[in-house]
Amino acid sequence: MGIDRLAPVRDVREEAVSFETVRKVFDRHVAVDDLSFRVPRGTIYGLLGPNGAGKTTSMRMLMGILAPDDGRIRILGESPGEAVRERIGYLPEERGLYPTMSVIDNLKFFGSIRGLSVGEARRRATDWLHRVRLGGSATRKLAELSKGNQQKVQFVAAVLHDPDLLVLDEPFTGLDPVNQDLLRALVLELATLGKTVILSTHLMDEVERLCSRIALVSGGRALVEGPLAEVKRRYGSDTLAVDVAGDGAAIESHPDVAEQRRLGNSFEVRLRDGVDPSAWLAEIAARVPVTRFEVRAPSLHSIFVSLVGGDAPASVEPAKSPPRAGRASQSVEAP
Repeated sequence: MGIDRLAPVRDVREEAVSFETVRKVFDRHVAVDDLSFRVPRGTIYGLLGPNGAGKTTSMRMLMGILAPDDGRIRILGESPGEAVRERIGYLPEERGLYPTMSVIDNLKFFGSIRGLSVGEARRRATDWLHRVRLGGSATRKLAELSKGNQQKVQFVAAVLHDPDLLVLDEPFTGLDPVNQDLLRALVLELATLGKTVILSTHLMDEVERLCSRIALVSGGRALVEGPLAEVKRRYGSDTLAVDVAGDGAAIESHPDVAEQRRLGNSFEVRLRDGVDPSAWLAEIAARVPVTRFEVRAPSLHSIFVSLVGGDAPASVEPAKSPPRAGRASQSVEAP
């Protein structure tokens, strides 16, 4: 199962971000290796990969914190640097706020370094704090807040100056389910306003809910890049959702199950090639009561595990966009 040839490069005015064969080396460690991907304007884009894949290094190069050793990065039609920095909002994985300062003073400071007057920064910060349900915490020291509420303040700091591009590195860290829902709704709202969002997270469910296009990075290289629906169609197989009323050992130990995930009495199952789902279900139902059965599209989690968990198909080659002279370029692309 190979990767489609990359379609002709689009007009750069349609792209918020493009990485073109970018490379970054620290001493002898290659953190980013010939990485290429493009982020269309107005989309929510997922940058995914295991720990050490090169995602955070890529985001730091995007922000101009690090410079690439080779290749080219373009952001909103510009190179990384001061000319474009005020148009970007960045939420780093490590918190960058001042714990002994009050919440409002933190936000005024970060607004001012993004070009806002103190008065305008205060006005916007007050509005945003109410939106993230922290209106009563403006004068508290940041260190007095829970980790989840500190994360929400960091999100406000990233969006306060109304950036065109929002870069979020593990934004759901420390958030409970209610606040995950809140942050997700805000990200979707920003996208409907025409903002571009790059999202890096280990939470595959959040990527499936939010992102229309992804790059799956491993070893500093893009294994797969393209529309999420197309990635799921090409690199996954249909999954069976099965709920049972009783012992699930019949599913867990079945020889025709290639992969399975269990949550209580609910299973997500991928069968071995050539196994008939109807015949398999009849066999399982004879051993344990089945209360629900559904065939559905593969989860991003299962695709992620199959590609970066040591069982990647031999035909998968790193995606390239655009190619260097004399190289083939490959990527998933919608028909």
